[in-house]
Amino acid sequence: MMDWTDRHCRYLLRLISRRVLLYTEMVPIGAVLHGDRARFLGFDPAEHPVALQLGGADPGELAACARLAEAEGYDEVNLNVGCPSDRVQQARFGACLMAEPALVARCIAAMRAAVGIPVTVKSRIGIDDQDHYADLLRFVDTVAAAGCCSFTVHARKAWLEGLSPKQNREIPPLHYDRVYRLKAERPELEIVINGGIRSLDEAEAHLARVDGVMIGRAAYQDPYLLAEADRRIFGQAGPAAGRQAVAEAMIAYARRETARGVPVKCITRHMLGLFNGLPGARAWRRSLSESAHRPGAGPEVIAAALDAVMARQARSRAA
Repeated sequence: MMDWTDRHCRYLLRLISRRVLLYTEMVPIGAVLHGDRARFLGFDPAEHPVALQLGGADPGELAACARLAEAEGYDEVNLNVGCPSDRVQQARFGACLMAEPALVARCIAAMRAAVGIPVTVKSRIGIDDQDHYADLLRFVDTVAAAGCCSFTVHARKAWLEGLSPKQNREIPPLHYDRVYRLKAERPELEIVINGGIRSLDEAEAHLARVDGVMIGRAAYQDPYLLAEADRRIFGQAGPAAGRQAVAEAMIAYARRETARGVPVKCITRHMLGLFNGLPGARAWRRSLSESAHRPGAGPEVIAAALDAVMARQARSRAA
């Protein structure tokens, strides 16, 4: 979810669900250690629980990043060994690390020695021709021996050559059965399933077989699908915040952020799917898309878009 789940996106999602664990986009360790730490590590306290997802392959540098994550207040630090992008491969991290389980184990051991917060791994079921269940089990066992107790497994393998990152999210077939088998054979580990999950109905079905479910693009494209997660998944009583209330809270958030110099378009780009499936959704998206990029645009563009969608819904009810 690089360039997607930034802090503005996570703030929006937290308004919709109080309980789901939010992950940052994958941040390369070089950016953390040598870049703008406020940009790459900063988050709003309202985002808790939130995990920092790192990309890297140097045990010492990953340990240093984990210490920074803990100091910043993150609830978890996650090592991504599932991203197949060319940029990641050139830096020798991401999915290509699945071919080097011993190195991943050293990274995890160094990170765990450096911090007290959970250190977890996100992987694929395999890469290239190393895509048999035995390869996945060998990888997990090697990394678990270094103390990792929690694995989020994207149930597709990744082709490191020949497919784009987008194609790697769609073309390799999903093998949920392998993730189920992993949980059955390693019950002491926390196993979270990922890949192609588009609804809470699907999430609940998976939870009968594994410990957790990660939803990525579906939650980004239709963020309000998380609205019932607190009640259905976590058993928390009480209604979720309505879409209008979420939009109004984002207006207040945008006032604060634009006062600090953040362009409003950096916030509104994450909000386009808030009214998906309802009357006025198209007007909402069009209003935000056309207005947020104009010079001098501010929080008023969200207010205007909300007025447009509310008016459309009122006409729909009256018809």
